[in-house]
Amino acid sequence: MILLALSALTLFTAGPAAAYQPVNIVHTEKVQVGPYDLTVGFTTWPIRAMQSLDFTFLPADGIAGKSGTLKINGPDRRATRRVQPLVRHPRMRDSWGLDVKSLNAPGTYSFTFTIDGPQGHGQGTLVGVQVLNQPGPPLALSWTLGLLPLAGLLIFVVIVWRRLRPGRLPLPL
Repeated sequence: MILLALSALTLFTAGPAAAYQPVNIVHTEKVQVGPYDLTVGFTTWPIRAMQSLDFTFLPADGIAGKSGTLKINGPDRRATRRVQPLVRHPRMRDSWGLDVKSLNAPGTYSFTFTIDGPQGHGQGTLVGVQVLNQPGPPLALSWTLGLLPLAGLLIFVVIVWRRLRPGRLPLPL
């Protein structure tokens, strides 16, 4: 009986904790993609390099019966390698999107969309999306400060190892 009560309590309290956070769009841009009006939403504005954010792409009459692709052009070579299909946003199921995506280099980006749907084929580009420098201290300084505790631990282990010399200790009888 106690096991059943604990299981029920665990399941009851895990529900709200496992819920997805809502997508909070703080800035939108409009793009004309052929016959389609597309709204591009950003969860962080202004965009900074190496800072994760969500992108949403929502045609004016919904995504039902449509397919599309996205090509990002800009200084970040990893983000701009290929044309990717537009897929549903995992937390905002009624729109296309990118979940927790970051652009790793500052500069000017453009998003080129291609949409195929009942009104035909369309292509359009959102130009001039400015990505600012990375927030916080430089990356090398951040990594150096973050690895100091590990360096201290390694020095401690070496000192203890040299003092004990486990290979020279007599075996207990």
